[in-house]
Amino acid sequence: MQCQAHPSALSPIGTLVDIGTAALDTSRKFVNELVLRPPDAAEPVFRTKAPGERDISNNNHCGTMLSGAKILSGTDVAKEIRERLKKDVAEIRRQIPTLVPGLAIVQVGGREDSNVYIRMKIKAAEEIGMYAEHVQLPRSTTQDELLATVKRLNEDPCFHGIIVQMPLDSESPIDAHLVTDAVSPEKDVDGLNTINEGRVATGDMSGFLPCTPNGCMELIKRTGTTIAGSYAVVIGRSKIVGTPMAELLKWADATVTVCHSKTKNLNLLIKKADILVVAVGRPEMVRGAWIKPGAVVIDCGINSIPDPTKKSGQRLVGDVKYEEALPVASHVTPVPGGVGPMTVAMLMQNTVQSAQRVARRLIEMEFRWCLKPLPLKLTEPVPSDIEIARAQEPKDVSVLAQEIGLIPSEVSLYGTKKAKVSLKVMERLQYEDDAKYVVVAGITPTPLGEGKSTTLVGLVQALTAYKRCNSIACLRQPSQGPTFGIKGGAAGGGYSQVIPMEDFNLHLTGDIHAVTAANNLLAAQLDARIFHEATQTDQALYERLVPAIKGSRKFAPIQQRRLKRLGIEKTDPYALTPDEIRRFARLNIDPHNVVWTRVLDVNDRYLRKITIGLSPTEKNLTRDTSFAISVSSEIMAILALATGLDDMKQRLAKMVVAFDKTGAPVTADDLGVTGSMMVLLKDAIEPTLMQTLEGTPVLVHAGPFANIAHGCSSIVADDIGMKLAGKRGYVVTEAGFGSDIGMEKFFNIKCRASGKVPNAVVLVTTVRALKMHGGGPIVTAGAPLRREYMSENLDLLEKGLPNLLKHIENGLKYGVPVVVAINAHGTDTAAEHELVRKAAKAAGAFDAIVSNHWAKGGEGAAELAQAVIDACDRPSEFKLLYEVDMPIEDKIIRIAKEMYGAGTIELNAKVRDAIRLYTEKGFGKLPICMAKTSMSLTGDPSVKGAPKDFKLVINDICLSAGAGFIVPMCGEISKMPGLPTRPSIFDIDLNTETGEIEGLF
Repeated sequence: MQCQAHPSALSPIGTLVDIGTAALDTSRKFVNELVLRPPDAAEPVFRTKAPGERDISNNNHCGTMLSGAKILSGTDVAKEIRERLKKDVAEIRRQIPTLVPGLAIVQVGGREDSNVYIRMKIKAAEEIGMYAEHVQLPRSTTQDELLATVKRLNEDPCFHGIIVQMPLDSESPIDAHLVTDAVSPEKDVDGLNTINEGRVATGDMSGFLPCTPNGCMELIKRTGTTIAGSYAVVIGRSKIVGTPMAELLKWADATVTVCHSKTKNLNLLIKKADILVVAVGRPEMVRGAWIKPGAVVIDCGINSIPDPTKKSGQRLVGDVKYEEALPVASHVTPVPGGVGPMTVAMLMQNTVQSAQRVARRLIEMEFRWCLKPLPLKLTEPVPSDIEIARAQEPKDVSVLAQEIGLIPSEVSLYGTKKAKVSLKVMERLQYEDDAKYVVVAGITPTPLGEGKSTTLVGLVQALTAYKRCNSIACLRQPSQGPTFGIKGGAAGGGYSQVIPMEDFNLHLTGDIHAVTAANNLLAAQLDARIFHEATQTDQALYERLVPAIKGSRKFAPIQQRRLKRLGIEKTDPYALTPDEIRRFARLNIDPHNVVWTRVLDVNDRYLRKITIGLSPTEKNLTRDTSFAISVSSEIMAILALATGLDDMKQRLAKMVVAFDKTGAPVTADDLGVTGSMMVLLKDAIEPTLMQTLEGTPVLVHAGPFANIAHGCSSIVADDIGMKLAGKRGYVVTEAGFGSDIGMEKFFNIKCRASGKVPNAVVLVTTVRALKMHGGGPIVTAGAPLRREYMSENLDLLEKGLPNLLKHIENGLKYGVPVVVAINAHGTDTAAEHELVRKAAKAAGAFDAIVSNHWAKGGEGAAELAQAVIDACDRPSEFKLLYEVDMPIEDKIIRIAKEMYGAGTIELNAKVRDAIRLYTEKGFGKLPICMAKTSMSLTGDPSVKGAPKDFKLVINDICLSAGAGFIVPMCGEISKMPGLPTRPSIFDIDLNTETGEIEGLF
């Protein structure tokens, strides 16, 4: 006689639950008879045999019994449970339409008996509206490969339950206990992880209960029997049924005896049982004479015995002699149709409960993250930035990621204090509502500094730590050029900083280096192509571009794109005509009209103009060119404006690097370098997660210069932040320099590209900077500040107010409320603050708040945070400054007049010719990215205040087709800064004893 496992034994994990666990090996036909029998919809939970009723097969869920004896139909109870679960799933979908309870069933090998059980579970899941996926692995799967699969499923938010189908049909030895323990306790819907088992053993029912014992308990409760005080006997001690069954009965206050193969006088113990649960895997072992009259009998066994009357030659029986139990017991479960359907129902119930927990977390997260801010230890006087930063121990970034709703598979750790965030989070949260969108800009900068980054950080600290709002700061990555040149750091200041500041300012996760590498790879390919075209015939060039490899020639995909652009539909390299070969192979780049330069993330003035090709090997093919700083590369602008990998690839492909001798643009795709650049940039498109001094999240990404490019952090970082913060949260992002440059480009370039609607502008100003705009004395680096900046001077301050008022006016033109943040300094007076506040509000600012975040962190910006919250509650009336369909010159005029206050613009002949060319070549509808000094509303950095009706001279213009804008240049704009006489290099050092970086500030 062969022992047959019950579905309760194979589901959750399919191990036999008898005293001597046996292997399961039965025919598909027989197993189908076991588990796929359609339930009788009219069958009640309990059935009672009428007096004199003829005995029928127990396979029909009834048998000979005394009047009053009842059959516990697991089929009917399971049906009721499935109907309830169907409603539960519908409610989850009503609350969160994108959340579908998901079950992953992992199988190694392809045993047909296991396949039948898996199909049964999938069918049950589909009936209640769940998603179930059969993850089938080959028999060659190793233990490590199986564990890796389980790990992946643990991290996949689509699955709320994971089961591993047993037995494991693998050619390699696999520790089944290790595998079940690898399933996350939060997804262990089998209840077999040691943590969940331990919870049950200690009476903690907060985890997942094992399915078969839980189903048995449900059936026992349905009888109306009082469990508390009853004497229960459990026959079998397997970890799947016997042991947890005893624990559940014990914590329901029954007195429990567990029997097993070594138990003596088993029949005498059974005779005392009010509740009898049998899970031994021995057919009809328990006889009716052993059973206490009126006992509840739960038969978990399922065994096949020979029966020549059956077509299959076998029939199913339980561990209890069914016909003998019926006249004695008060309730008994049939086989099949008793415990088996309940096991599957409990598996579905556990999975739905797991999804409900996720739903509750998501709904609660909609209001507030479970984020624990880091306390600040404020001291006076305020220490140096580096001292403050080092006095605070950051939280582990993996903890921060979890606090804000990221899952492990979406986070790539770079040590313990920074991590890359995968773009997959946007796919997971694509249907979630966005957070409120706030941009921080400033007045016209002065050497005194306005503290824009510091204000942004302080505001986010206040929103998160003090206003209990989900809030994320989105900042640009600092360039090493200014860090080693004049800034010495750009992580904020005082008690409103990003930490660790050394990581923030130096290298971070290598994005700028990736941009540098991609930019220079393109430059190298450009010059190499000029050289090869100048030294080879058409045919030789073609044969090298499309070489024969093992007698076969084919076009690379990027070459096929070039053929299509040329209107050549042929795919066979041998089929091209000589004219087609010439057109394909020759880009005919005009060496005097190359617009692409190499870059370096260093302030190196001697690279502003260089001559290349001086080596004799280059055959006198020399040309003048230059280096720019890495963050001014068009690739950096693309990194900041791309909405995803595909968008970035398309933008890179469209970059115009030169013009040919007919004036036609030559692109990166023409040079065949798009794919290679993407490989270098594939990780750079992911923003970096860091934190403020108070442990609130910061996304650091990209770093385009604001006076050359558009000066904003990335669309990707903002998008991820808005999804994570949720509709009641806030994303505070930056716009470089003043409203005339950074904010204007944020609205007209970045928001146009992203489609996002901003809710408020925070405009940062200081009393000291306004005094300088009012005509205050020139500030010299390293020299003490003059008396005018250190003491109250209302007259000088009032003269500088027009600059602030112009920036307020600029913000209001976009239909967005403007909150003025007065970044307080210790030398300011209350009268000065009040003068600024009144003037700002009279000019239309939504509010004007004095903020002391530098000295007090988030606490010092709490009032500013409240003003931002109130401003964001107003309906957005956002509008762009111009339409892209306008002619290029008209767009330039609109910006110059509306944002700067200019009266006229002047375009030289070179600029007019370029505008004509760009328009002819199809670039006329691109937005405008004005390049001008940040130190003045005019093109002259020495002009302060808010002049009007001046003439703005446009002396050059260039095209950034990939980034998607045209760059008019006002005055002398250098793309390569130089080092001052005494750069910050003198101060930056590594302490070889402690390993700490010194000199950043």
